[in-house]
Amino acid sequence: MASVALYYNKASEWKKTLADGTEVIRTCAWSPPGCHGVGCGLRLYVKDGNLVKVEGDPEHPITKGRLCVRCLALKEYIYHPDRLKYPMKRTGRRGENKWERISWDEAYDIIIAKTREIAAKYGQESIIVFCGTGRQAVRFQYALATMALGTPNVCYSQSGWSCKGPRDTACLYLLGAGYTEFDYAAGLPGRYDDPEFVLPKYVLLWGKEPLRSNADGTWGHALIEMMKRGTKVIMADPRMNWLATRSEHVMRLRPGTDTALALALLHVIINEGLYDREFVEKWTHGFEELKQRVQQYPPSWAAEVTEVPEEQIIEVARILGTAKPWGLCMGLACDQNPNGVQLTHALIALAAITGNLDVPGGTVVGRPMVMDFGSNAPLPQELMDKVIGQKEYPALALLLNTTHPDLTLDTLETGKPYELKMAWISSTNLLAPTNSAQPKRWYDALRKLEFIVATDTFFNPTIMALADLVLPLSTFAEHDGIVLNHQGGTMGIIGAINKAIRVGECKSDLEIVMELGKRINLEAFAGEKWENTEKYLDNELKYLGMTFNELREKVCVQQHIQYYKHEKGLIRPDGQPGFNTTTGKIELYSLMLEALGEDPLPYYEEPRFSPVSRPDLAREYPLILTTGARNYAYFHSEQRQIPSLRELVPDPLVEIHPETAAKLGIKDCDWVWIENLWGRCKQKAKVTPIVKPNVVAAAHGWWFPEKEADAPSLFGVWEANVNCLIPHKEIGKLGFGAYYKSIPCKVYKAD
Repeated sequence: MASVALYYNKASEWKKTLADGTEVIRTCAWSPPGCHGVGCGLRLYVKDGNLVKVEGDPEHPITKGRLCVRCLALKEYIYHPDRLKYPMKRTGRRGENKWERISWDEAYDIIIAKTREIAAKYGQESIIVFCGTGRQAVRFQYALATMALGTPNVCYSQSGWSCKGPRDTACLYLLGAGYTEFDYAAGLPGRYDDPEFVLPKYVLLWGKEPLRSNADGTWGHALIEMMKRGTKVIMADPRMNWLATRSEHVMRLRPGTDTALALALLHVIINEGLYDREFVEKWTHGFEELKQRVQQYPPSWAAEVTEVPEEQIIEVARILGTAKPWGLCMGLACDQNPNGVQLTHALIALAAITGNLDVPGGTVVGRPMVMDFGSNAPLPQELMDKVIGQKEYPALALLLNTTHPDLTLDTLETGKPYELKMAWISSTNLLAPTNSAQPKRWYDALRKLEFIVATDTFFNPTIMALADLVLPLSTFAEHDGIVLNHQGGTMGIIGAINKAIRVGECKSDLEIVMELGKRINLEAFAGEKWENTEKYLDNELKYLGMTFNELREKVCVQQHIQYYKHEKGLIRPDGQPGFNTTTGKIELYSLMLEALGEDPLPYYEEPRFSPVSRPDLAREYPLILTTGARNYAYFHSEQRQIPSLRELVPDPLVEIHPETAAKLGIKDCDWVWIENLWGRCKQKAKVTPIVKPNVVAAAHGWWFPEKEADAPSLFGVWEANVNCLIPHKEIGKLGFGAYYKSIPCKVYKAD
């Protein structure tokens, strides 16, 4: 790994002092506040220990001085009067806004005493760590759980683990490699002008709007740069957006029918002989079986199922079969769908059989993770065997090393197979409509626990409702760290998060894990890498042959992208050409899926609650609800209390087509109820043609920091909570995917 070439800009030092004494610190953003690990470059201006100005860093090789509004509002976030700055202990009942400041020593003493008491009484497995999405905390959740608290149970609470997990799993099973992403020359020193790079003729965006999400470390705005140079865009999405209006094709499909559309594209490409025969013969396994399977899914059939015109399906398929190179950019539509693993399977097959996998300007194949995420003390096997959901859904546990979220809720409610008694809620607002389906059930179940500790930057509904103790997190401006695209799984940037200021007594996730770990389990944290933050970060960078101080000086380095990894032996651990699968090839017919009892070939499954599957439900709930679309102001449920950001998006909006709104007597800006058989919520109508007439798109992540903190209000968390409408445990066969994007509902005007 250390032989991989690294590139960096040698122009400026990471820290300098201006004539008036102001320090300028160059750094790379991550979290908190929430961010997906793109590692955007910033210049932080610090005077007398206080952050006074934020600018983009024009020397950053990817973002080149451009910043999102959330970074520009960083000063507001850091110095907000409601910011958590000290450890806080609840003095009232759960749900009461009564707290007192305590010291870190007292906080650690309480946690250690409770951990040992509960573990001795109920077993280590009675403790569980909850973690959210995107933030730095995901890097340390396993060390916190297994090494400090001694539990095998780590939970991401979104039903069906419906965020990148299904895509990662499909990439692993089919390619034996890391995540795939469209090529925007992130790992080349000359970027688009580098001689290795070839400009994509097309980028296929599937259920993703990368300008708003920049998800998982992908710099979405690179797409605009490439479009200016001639790249064209094809989208598959039921909603229109800014990129869609500038796309050559927008396939506006019925929500939840994505896999049918992808299989029809394969049908055309294979039957018309538009695939790359040489690549297929040399590097794929199961092409003939795939060819036979897609005969079930002709474009005429898919047109009826998806509502995408047959002629458009054929035209797009012919483009994808003949245009080289093109890149694939997959979004949450592949995850928030019980049929989503099969969708990702089909999309990877599209890129593979057309010869657009791991080529310049195509779809770059990631490498397996090289970071150890901090855990170097495996628990006894008899304890690891108790991970919730491991036996029922081994496919999920195999890659993600977490509990199954839906079965975790079942365990909380029933006490089977054992009772959970303590929780650590790490950087996740799981009651807000960000991830957990049926959040009121989670609320009732978690209230039964004996002890709950949380870490975050602000009080939120989950903390106010449940936590007994709160630890204040530092923002990325207040600690050192490292940010990598896709957690190091794809070749792009490795950025230094350089500490610039200190606020109150806030600590980073890493500092908390190290300090608590040494107090509660010194043996596990006795190694050199746990000596201090710098040593830990040095260990993380060992695979690159550099130290954190060396990275700090450079601020940001690019890791060479390395195309054609399958030809160079850079995917298999034995260094041989090919892919790290049983056959050594891309398994279009997946032996891993077959071994898990799943169909080894992609297939279409109609959503269980669609008008086709359940016409009885459609009579009462005639509209299809989709949710999860991003906006520029917020990261999921964060930043609602920041004035400049709240001004951009002041209310939770549900998008309704003008024809639908007229039939329902709803006007723009009316407050409406969205309801189905699982729950209801209230949002403000945005009457717009960007959604299809039979579809409504509701906002997610909403709560109201300005409303009453005490229960039952909990900052108004139940009012606009769209996850109240998402059913529990309606998931895919492998345990992945839930109906966040295709569930029936009705909409009516609120009084």
